[in-house]
Amino acid sequence: MRLFLSSYRFGAHVDRFVDLAGGRGPIAVIANAADAWPPRARESAVVSDVGPLRRLGFTPSEVDLRDYVGRPDRLADALSEFSSVWVRGGNTFVLRAQFSRSGADEVLGELIRGDALMYAGYSAGACVMAPSLTGLDAADDPGEVEPTCGIDPRWDGLGFVDFALVPHCSPAADGTPDAANPGMEAARMIEACRSTGVPYRMLTDDQAIVVASDATTLL
Repeated sequence: MRLFLSSYRFGAHVDRFVDLAGGRGPIAVIANAADAWPPRARESAVVSDVGPLRRLGFTPSEVDLRDYVGRPDRLADALSEFSSVWVRGGNTFVLRAQFSRSGADEVLGELIRGDALMYAGYSAGACVMAPSLTGLDAADDPGEVEPTCGIDPRWDGLGFVDFALVPHCSPAADGTPDAANPGMEAARMIEACRSTGVPYRMLTDDQAIVVASDATTLL
């Protein structure tokens, strides 16, 4: 199992990302966390992620989960063409709903556990890997799920890590998250996690968490 979970894109660890991917090659881009955005904004979001991946030598292609609603077998066939997947930020609840509607939660789970695919996600793409989305409503609006996806929001994550991720934390002088002043949205998420007893880890935009060979490492 290989996971690269960051606050913002590669953080300060692009070399580790490339190494974890096993080198450059085809990479699927999942941008469904942006599905509640206006079409032009969503399109720009895809372009903004495809460009950096291409400059690194990858061959990115969008896999839009809306094309696979109720067709998990077709999604599995599509993802089998890639050795890595890149899941961008946006609304974590919308992303979780689209995972559920397309069967991506099960399909990705099988591919990741079998080490057939490296999963890289940032912001919402990282947060959805927690066991629970409790506290994320301090930053993301679950009310966007029903008009965008036609289903109620889900509060369970995919459970590939056993803690919640709090992205976009303000850095202290040493580059680690500033526990005294993490940032407004991060502070609300932290308070929600504390009040419900959910373990969490804070990430600045330079940091990432790597899960590989059953070891979890904070970079």
